[in-house]
Amino acid sequence: MEIHIRSRHHIRSNNVKKILKELEKIFGQSDIDVAFKGKRFELLKTGPYDIILVDGEPLVFMPDNEPFLTVKGALSITPARRVVVVDAGATRFVVNGADVMRPGIVQADPAIEEGDLVIVVEELHKKALAIGRALVSGDDMVGESGKVVKSIHYVGDQLWNIV
Repeated sequence: MEIHIRSRHHIRSNNVKKILKELEKIFGQSDIDVAFKGKRFELLKTGPYDIILVDGEPLVFMPDNEPFLTVKGALSITPARRVVVVDAGATRFVVNGADVMRPGIVQADPAIEEGDLVIVVEELHKKALAIGRALVSGDDMVGESGKVVKSIHYVGDQLWNIV
């Protein structure tokens, strides 16, 4: 997917508050407060989705006009919610943009619902590898076969390298 920046501008503080409130609903207030309070926010308008730079780093993006952490954003706060943990065997595929299959999943947040955006992390260090869309609920992710997370952003892709 090619990302072309159409415009770039600062975000007003009242809009920043709205974005932070949405992220707090998903990830919890303490994680968001530490990572984002008092920082400078800029909006990059691009083709596939808008990207929010926090002090110059692409930490949030807006697939389907809902704010969610990028992989860099997930690495900066290490969230506990909306997380899918994959084993070492799946890691090399996920970092290359592959969708996540059931056999590679070690555990998943049971609160995940079908259609939710999720953070895919590796098992050993719990580092974020990708952001994807859940195709099934968190309770149904561990199993024998089938695709369960559609990858939309991963380490090293164009969004990762945007700035």
